[in-house]
Amino acid sequence: MKIFQLALITALVLSPQMTAANAIRNACLKADRGSRSQCSCIQSIADRTLNNSQQRKGATFFANPQRAQDTRQSDRRADTEMWEAWKNFGQTAAAICS
Repeated sequence: MKIFQLALITALVLSPQMTAANAIRNACLKADRGSRSQCSCIQSIADRTLNNSQQRKGATFFANPQRAQDTRQSDRRADTEMWEAWKNFGQTAAAICS
């Protein structure tokens, strides 16, 4: 019974994180921006450089590049922080996953 409870708690806690954690990979594949292995590599870099919220927002950039441009040009502090994190992520992914 305790194993079942632990498994259930783990699933409930990790499910949202796993969904966010795969957001970049899924968006990469859907937008046909790379092979499975490249998109998986990009996701691994995202896991190390972006938090879950940044991953979910960044995933939208693949389908809507204008959203990325709006974030880059925004004066909002949260958008500035997002853009800095996204730039770091992009540079790291380009260096490692190409």
